[in-house]
Amino acid sequence: MAKQIIFISSVQQEFASERQELFAYLQADPLLGLFFEPFLFERLPAIDQRTDEVYLKEVERCSIYLGLFGKEYGFEDDEGISPTEREFDKASELHKTRLIYLTNHASSDRHEKENKLIQKAQSFLIRRRFSTIDELKNAVYASLVNYLKTKGIIQLGPFDATPNTQATMEDIDEEKVKDFVRVARSRRGFPLRETDSIEDIFTHLNLIHGKIPTNAALLLFGKNPQHFFISSEVRCAHFHGTIVEKPIPSYKVFKGDVFELVDQAEDFILSKLDYSVGTRAEKTMIPGKYEIPKEIISEAIVNAVAHRDYTSNGSIQVHLFRDRLEIINPGTLPLGWSEERLKKPHTSIPFNPLLAEPMYLEGYIERIGTGTLDIVRIAKEFDLKEPVFQQEEDFKTIVFRPNAIEVERTGPISTSQVPHKFRMSTVEVPQEHRRSTVEVRNLLKVLGDSEMSRKEIQQILGLKHEGNFRENYLEPAMELGLIEMKYPDSPNHPQQKYLLTEKGKELLGDL
Repeated sequence: MAKQIIFISSVQQEFASERQELFAYLQADPLLGLFFEPFLFERLPAIDQRTDEVYLKEVERCSIYLGLFGKEYGFEDDEGISPTEREFDKASELHKTRLIYLTNHASSDRHEKENKLIQKAQSFLIRRRFSTIDELKNAVYASLVNYLKTKGIIQLGPFDATPNTQATMEDIDEEKVKDFVRVARSRRGFPLRETDSIEDIFTHLNLIHGKIPTNAALLLFGKNPQHFFISSEVRCAHFHGTIVEKPIPSYKVFKGDVFELVDQAEDFILSKLDYSVGTRAEKTMIPGKYEIPKEIISEAIVNAVAHRDYTSNGSIQVHLFRDRLEIINPGTLPLGWSEERLKKPHTSIPFNPLLAEPMYLEGYIERIGTGTLDIVRIAKEFDLKEPVFQQEEDFKTIVFRPNAIEVERTGPISTSQVPHKFRMSTVEVPQEHRRSTVEVRNLLKVLGDSEMSRKEIQQILGLKHEGNFRENYLEPAMELGLIEMKYPDSPNHPQQKYLLTEKGKELLGDL
């Protein structure tokens, strides 16, 4: 979009310094500089034209006439009219937006013709008064922001509530909406049914304006959210050491709606963590847990996805190191909040309220602001080092792995320096089984002496994405000859289950 030209008009001698400062301010301000281009007559190079013709042509070209009216009326032409009044009259004739700023002088201190000019303007213009250059800047800023709002150039409401004029209801996945309603009715008593129209469901959730879906609707239920929000993705990387360095052992970029982003990012992290098991002494289903509790991971990922700044060009980044998990979110804390406040009881102030509501209804988040408190509480219960929240350019959540303190004693280390006992897993893997991954070993631990279906194994491991599970767990374990199908001649058998081979039992025994 072309910048809106602002013609700055005044008696030059009276406002010489103010004109220059205002010009520089409009150019330098991060917001105003994006949308406006100020014009000052004295900054034009020498030209072979009549002065009055040039400045009136510039008034014709501008979008906004900005007048500074003070004590002096200025130079008068043959008809006794100043250039400032000529400019104002031209802007009025062309129905330009006119913004008038008056000095705080009494009428008795002003030139008689200046008072008449002000009276001419006051009948149909809102005027602002100022005493200092800072007051002038603040008044101009407020007026120009209001101009941008009135013209629909910027939206000051929540990003997620803004209608996306580039989208239609054809961009919404109807099946996703129906699945959401089914889950929301079961978990939170959502009043509408899956047979209701998408328009009615979206109206209830405030996700539609007329026939136009909001940004939140596209992020939640869009067929291809990244078509509209290219940075709405999660980038996950796993490093063997404690610093970011290449080669990266595992790197994935996940796309999809916000529910898919959460599920895929969680699965990625869990697939790289060691899973320990107890005994079946008291229960048929073997108890187990990850080295970082799944509840902590879920809370941290959901917070990043729900509260990030979707206007940012940055993406959510997940870095799993040998000693910690870092989740980096392009977002900011509410104004006046500190990192320490997140560790104390606090209210919930979602950055994207219309995005957060459906995530609450589907059971992904709570309303009462307990997310960061739960992260700290659960970490303490599992004897993990206290999590860290950092607000810098982005917001970062750091959760420590059980070996964090021991790794910390050795200082920052890279892949080649990681002590062997801390590489990939907390267990020693015999040489003949070194090709097995953390994912495969966790799968073997869950199976044990049992035979289970794919869904049962995924449920125990807390994994939601079937494709990820097949690619990183089942298929490698099958290729290594560690597990086998109960019905090998019928892979799609409705009662299909998986069990350990003799080779798998041998590795499990070593583990």
